[in-house]
Amino acid sequence: MSEAKEYSLSVTVSTEFIEEQSSLANGPYVFAYTVVIRNTGNVTAQLLTRHWVITDAFGRLQEVKGSGVVGVQPVLKPGEAFEYTSACPLSTPMGSMHGTYHCKAEDGHEFDAQIKTFELNMPRTLH
Repeated sequence: MSEAKEYSLSVTVSTEFIEEQSSLANGPYVFAYTVVIRNTGNVTAQLLTRHWVITDAFGRLQEVKGSGVVGVQPVLKPGEAFEYTSACPLSTPMGSMHGTYHCKAEDGHEFDAQIKTFELNMPRTLH
């Protein structure tokens, strides 16, 4: 009897405010985010597309959809990980992002990997 197939990618994100690329007076405020995508399932899968929902402090939404991430569509064997860093300009000094990666397993099964909401916050500065 064969093992049940598990289609699963875990996504962790860390963020950093990029002061040298930001305009502190009135924006934009630029944030870098580093993503680690790990295949936690037992079937090789390829990340095909991304869909981000970006929300600023006023609740304004921006959606970003596209092929792959940073110009690639990584293929991850079970246990493998892919890491990349990208950036997001916001019109406010705080906001959030969440989204999905649409993936296709080597057996043709398609599934979405959820990206939980993470915060983009300019650190408080004292003068």
